[in-house]
Amino acid sequence: MAASRASYPGRPPAPQPTQAKQPRNPISRRQIEAVASRSVAMFGLVFGAQTVPATLEQMNLLRPGWALVFVIAIYGGLLVSVVCSIARRFVREINTYIAAVFLLAMVAWPFVTLNPQAVAAERPWLWYLCTVATACAAVAFSSWVATGYLFVAPIAYGIVRMLPSGGGKSIESAGLDVAYAVVLGGAVLLIITLLRQASGSVDTAQSTALSRYAHAVRQHATELERVQVDAIVHDSVLTTLLSAARAYTPEAKELATRMAGDAMGHLKDAAAATPDDDATVSLSQLTQRIIGASATQPAPFELRTRDIEPGSIPAQSAEAVYSAAVQAMVNSLQHAGDEGVTRWLAIRGSADGGIQVDVGDTGSGFTLKNVPTERIGVRVSIIERVANAGGLVRVDSAPGAGTVVSIRWPRPQLPDPADIVLGEVTA
Repeated sequence: MAASRASYPGRPPAPQPTQAKQPRNPISRRQIEAVASRSVAMFGLVFGAQTVPATLEQMNLLRPGWALVFVIAIYGGLLVSVVCSIARRFVREINTYIAAVFLLAMVAWPFVTLNPQAVAAERPWLWYLCTVATACAAVAFSSWVATGYLFVAPIAYGIVRMLPSGGGKSIESAGLDVAYAVVLGGAVLLIITLLRQASGSVDTAQSTALSRYAHAVRQHATELERVQVDAIVHDSVLTTLLSAARAYTPEAKELATRMAGDAMGHLKDAAAATPDDDATVSLSQLTQRIIGASATQPAPFELRTRDIEPGSIPAQSAEAVYSAAVQAMVNSLQHAGDEGVTRWLAIRGSADGGIQVDVGDTGSGFTLKNVPTERIGVRVSIIERVANAGGLVRVDSAPGAGTVVSIRWPRPQLPDPADIVLGEVTA
């Protein structure tokens, strides 16, 4: 009689999937926009505060009332932008407002100046906020529009600076101021643009990964359903039909009748099953079911080992172990032969929920590699069914040496090199 070369080592720790630790706040376009808006708001507030002394000195250079309008419109916008950036509401609107108000103030400057000669030595205080305006444009507009604003705002200042109301400076002097504003504003725009592109790439990669993961999950669910359907068809339909076709004796007819009843029960249970069922089954209940199934077979199965401690396993895993064990018994009855064949059953379990079921016989045996792929009795009804439930099946057989089918749940973390069945690693 062929003896199993595997011994039940107790339940090993269930293998846990390796998961990369996800950052609490992964980089995204939305977060980059929030950081950029807050940075620009604080940047504008600091530069605005530094410009206050120059603003106060030049208040008497403008027509009455206009100086106050400029101060409220620009500095008020800078203060509101800080609040909006923190609240993350109306960020683009307030930055658009600041960029537009700055241009309007620059265009209006020559018309509201009282003493053009007074600004000959000092720059108009609006110049100090030119970089702030370009930074606000970088937040409010797209890269192309912000790039256009980057040149429009400094050039507008340069034109004003060359006018008598702006000091009447030469084109070289005004050009240096324009170049300085363009370089500083361009650096801010470049940083914001690069951050947007990087975050956009991250968002795209995350979206692609999620899409591929969802596709893989659907494929996996489809494969599980295929295995379940194949197993039900084989166990409940094909096996019953084959047994009925060979039922020439009263015992065989009784077996075929019993299998037909079991088939209808399996189909009914499969229709009522829910994939997310969290129910558990005790090891003692599972053992009683397997022993009860062996007792209903037309040929006896000797119960050699029954060593079960208190414990439980998920209901779906228990159903897979039970169905695979019953299928192993049916295969033994159908293919091992009748004359002088001894059949036996061994069940071992542990308190932490592990179980091993061995179904063996001293029959004709077979060569694993010679089993056709279209024969789904071993491959689907036993091996794939248990593997999809988190377990492992090892078939130990050879021509003339009998067969032992060892069903383990859960699968060991370090499988035996011999656990290679029909060209597949079942661990």
